[in-house]
Amino acid sequence: MEQGKQGVMVAKVLPQHLQNPIEQLQGRFKELETRFRVWLSRQSLAVEAAVVTTTSAAQGAAIGAFMGTLTADSAATFPTPPPNASLNPQAMASLKQAQALSGGPLIQARNFAVMTGVNAGISCVLKRLRGKEDVQSSMAAAFGSGAMFSLVSGMGGPNQAANAVTSGLFFALVQGGLFQIGQKFSQPPAEDIHYIKTRSMLQNLGLQSYEKNFKRGLLTDNTLPLLTDSALRDVKIPPGPRLLILDHIERDADLKEKQGSRR
Repeated sequence: MEQGKQGVMVAKVLPQHLQNPIEQLQGRFKELETRFRVWLSRQSLAVEAAVVTTTSAAQGAAIGAFMGTLTADSAATFPTPPPNASLNPQAMASLKQAQALSGGPLIQARNFAVMTGVNAGISCVLKRLRGKEDVQSSMAAAFGSGAMFSLVSGMGGPNQAANAVTSGLFFALVQGGLFQIGQKFSQPPAEDIHYIKTRSMLQNLGLQSYEKNFKRGLLTDNTLPLLTDSALRDVKIPPGPRLLILDHIERDADLKEKQGSRR
């Protein structure tokens, strides 16, 4: 019994970071992510687009390299035609398409980097210019990523421009459909109709975990133009997210207009 009590006492006096190393690591990661978002939101459009494109391309390259290790064996089975071979253009196009979709790690890393980087970059620019993220922006970003993927991978026939447009349209239609399906299944319940704009704002900022704080303080959509740092502090929102929220309200044309009309 004495040994058991001593074990409990030792566990209680241990520092928190020794008791919960995973939670401590997660907290530090979230803090760094929040600081990065705050810094990025204050940069110019060119800097933000460059950073978002680069980071997304790096993530896509990592995913593509992993996928390439799974398809490397199948890529080796495709024959390489001799330089002087006269093949049917349609057959050559089909061969290039198969090679592009089943290339090794380097090829797939390049393809995925182009797709994810271009998509994220266009989305970032349109979101900053238009102040919102909707199906039109999503389809435009997908069109750009599909067209660039077609050009880089060499898919299709000899007319690369036409094939790039076709691939872009295909990517845009798929992305638009997925966006609409996601919107349909993410409709808020009836009791949350007073937090539609709030939820959208928090999701765009990556702060959806603080929605419960807004509800706890009854900070509805109607209060968004009136929000202050002290009001957000009262509902236990940390400094970093508070800066992001207030900066978003300052940039939003509709909220800024309502904010000015009530003063």
